[in-house]
Amino acid sequence: MTPDADIRPSPEALLTQAAREGRGRLKVFLGAAPGVGKTWAMLDDAQRKRAEGVDVIAALIETHDRAETQAKLAGLPQLARKPVIHKGRALTEMDLDGLLARKPALALIDELAHTNADGSRHEKRWQDVEEVLAAGIDVYTTLNIQHIETLNETVARITGVRVRETVPDGALEMADEIELIDLPPDELVDRLKQGKVYPADQAARALGSFFVKGNLTALRELAMRAAADRVDAQLREHMAANAIAGPWPTQERILVCINESPAAREAIRVAKRSADRARAEWIALNVAQTRMEAQPEADKDRLAGSLRLAERLGAELATLEAEHDVAEAILTYARDRNVRRIVIGRPRPRPFWAKWTSEDVATDVLRKAGPFEVTVASIPDEKPQASRFHLPRLGAEPRAWVEAVLAVAIASACSWGAEQLFPVASLSVIYMTAVVVVASRRGLGPALAAAVLGFMAYNFLFTHPRYTFHVSRQGELLTLGLFLAASLVTGNLAARLRARVDAQAAIADRTNKLYDFSRRVAAAATADDVVWASVSHVATTLRCEAVLLMPRGAELWVVGGFPPEDQLDVRDQSAAQFAWEKGEPAGRGSDTLPMARWFFLPLVAGDRRLGVLGIAFEDDRRLLRTDRRLLDALIDQIALALERLRLTEDLAATQLATETERLRTALLNSVSHDLRTPLVTIIGAAGHLAEADLPTDVRRDLAENIREEGERLDRYVQNLLDMTRLGHGALKPRLAPQDVAEIVGGARSRMKGVLRGHDLEVELAPNLPLILADGVLLEQVLVNILDNAAKYAPEGTAIAVAARLQGGRVELSVTDCGPGIPPNDQARVFDMFYRVAGGDRQRAGTGLGLAICKGLVDAMGGSIKAETGWPDGTGTRIVVALPLHNPEVSV
Repeated sequence: MTPDADIRPSPEALLTQAAREGRGRLKVFLGAAPGVGKTWAMLDDAQRKRAEGVDVIAALIETHDRAETQAKLAGLPQLARKPVIHKGRALTEMDLDGLLARKPALALIDELAHTNADGSRHEKRWQDVEEVLAAGIDVYTTLNIQHIETLNETVARITGVRVRETVPDGALEMADEIELIDLPPDELVDRLKQGKVYPADQAARALGSFFVKGNLTALRELAMRAAADRVDAQLREHMAANAIAGPWPTQERILVCINESPAAREAIRVAKRSADRARAEWIALNVAQTRMEAQPEADKDRLAGSLRLAERLGAELATLEAEHDVAEAILTYARDRNVRRIVIGRPRPRPFWAKWTSEDVATDVLRKAGPFEVTVASIPDEKPQASRFHLPRLGAEPRAWVEAVLAVAIASACSWGAEQLFPVASLSVIYMTAVVVVASRRGLGPALAAAVLGFMAYNFLFTHPRYTFHVSRQGELLTLGLFLAASLVTGNLAARLRARVDAQAAIADRTNKLYDFSRRVAAAATADDVVWASVSHVATTLRCEAVLLMPRGAELWVVGGFPPEDQLDVRDQSAAQFAWEKGEPAGRGSDTLPMARWFFLPLVAGDRRLGVLGIAFEDDRRLLRTDRRLLDALIDQIALALERLRLTEDLAATQLATETERLRTALLNSVSHDLRTPLVTIIGAAGHLAEADLPTDVRRDLAENIREEGERLDRYVQNLLDMTRLGHGALKPRLAPQDVAEIVGGARSRMKGVLRGHDLEVELAPNLPLILADGVLLEQVLVNILDNAAKYAPEGTAIAVAARLQGGRVELSVTDCGPGIPPNDQARVFDMFYRVAGGDRQRAGTGLGLAICKGLVDAMGGSIKAETGWPDGTGTRIVVALPLHNPEVSV
């Protein structure tokens, strides 16, 4: 039977196809950035479908007032939107029930990552799409690459902008078809400048941040890779469902086979270089076998080092278990992953008898490769070493051999007693039991010795003629031969089982130690905590001394030790410096400066060296190879923990710099616009006053303008000074009993000019008690609130000032009839420069007024909040609550 005859459709793939029966088909128009034309392309395709007679309906389209998109939407039937109330605001969402009742052949649903308003059936629009597909309706939708959950962090690092609305990767995996909508960066920038994407003011900001050419190029690559990955997954599903033997020459993928061979490291490097050139993903595969437990420690170390190298270079690690036909297991895995190229190490020289005792994996892979491209890697200038026959390690503990002899003696005594008391047909089972006990306790060597000794004792004591090694009966000779063979096989199996149990116990112990350490370093909040957790855990686990060195300038300094250590001698310092500079082990037990007391290993995360870890033993013993593998794993954990802290600090510094730059820009904009405007008015009015022959009423109006703008300028400057004093903690309120009516009257008098176009309504509860506050600061708070209300309330509307006793405090409120503040932003209006950061659609002002109000009110022991002014969702009410002078006053 040929290999192709054994290939059958994958049951999982067939089940996946069966689950899609009766469901609608999903097509995603995937874009790298806003403005590339996803919605336009979707509508264009829908218009062609409509011309072919397909029942198409635009369930929800977001045109964003783009003329091209609105023109392409013309003629398509549209589903009426469903009105919803979201946090007090009237919005519209897709009418899901109406769409399911209408049941068109094709529905157009824009912006897959959209979050639905409160009260909708589903939280996310992609969940709406799932329900529509389940109803058998085909769907066209749009999605930007930055909205995919697993790419959200990557896009944020590239652009510095994090989007909040995301879709899980599974939503993209629902797609039966993906169409990549792409534009060259220069063309997209031109569209942005022409106002085809955003309004002119918003486009100007976008060009300086998100829509940088480098960002757009990186986003294009991410979009292409995401589309290619999905298409590749669909291809693998098709191959599995149709019993197609791979690989198909589509997306490049490289597989490197890793074992304990010295050539494995060179194979890894070859695969890495090939993957970089082809911009392909690569997989490092290790096939685990039971015999690996009996490998020499040097081979185990070499295999562990090769796996760490592959992981450090960015490979995807994979492990298979196969006792026989390893080559076929490798090729089967390669077909399943649609790998095109396999990299293996050069086969090592093998003795002639190895052909019957073990398989030649590399040769078998080359012989069976078929459609695969196989690359054989070898170590440059390596001299082949003659293979030597190695006997199995039988153990050398004297006590083990004594136990083997003792077990045979006990078995002989038991056999003699059994023969005297019972008519036993065969006493060999007692000796075999002794062999199994010795094998389970002491391993293969003592078990083999027990089997041979048992064979000799049984022959000497219980076969005729007795007390000789001569066998007179042919049947007993066969029994002895079978006994010896069975004892050897049973002892070998028991010894292998014991070795496997010991290996599993060692693995569990190492896993527990690594888990304990990873938990400790994950809880560490500072670099000092990580350093202390690292050195203490290494010292406790390996029962040694540990020290950690990190660079300060050009030199290494001891940053932690257990027991505490603050300096090393010259020889150890040189070894540490070598390990740091070369990225290689140095010191005791290595090839570099082996006479040093300490053994040093570099801490490496990616391509970055972070420091050096050193260990030393009090009894001057060397590091065991089994401990070395555990130490390597601990070092990787330490390096990752330090790198995580470094990245966190860098991110915090970047965020601080970004916030500082944002505040600086906002302040400069405020100074250049909001402070300059009053000055221009004052200068202009003063210039007119200098002219002769002006009527008295005109001169009076000009002087009044100068006074009002001067007061306005004074308020801005005072706000800046107050914010500076609050930031440095220099503002100390002078608390004293205050009358609310006097405070309101003083603020009303100061704001008479600003409130000229509004009707100020004052409603103070009768018999209000005195409050404990700083009168000057409280009046400044009320002035800022009134000034803010006058900016946003339309002329001719009323501004209401009210005060009442509430819950042991006096609440002073100012309510306007402006457009209001969205509920999500009501807490943010007290942030510095919030108004400026909030968008260009807001009116001019420094954005400091309400921030200063919060700082002043907090300093006086009060509280301030913003809420919706009127039941219809319009207007804003700012409420200031202040403590009473006499808290015992009742309501």
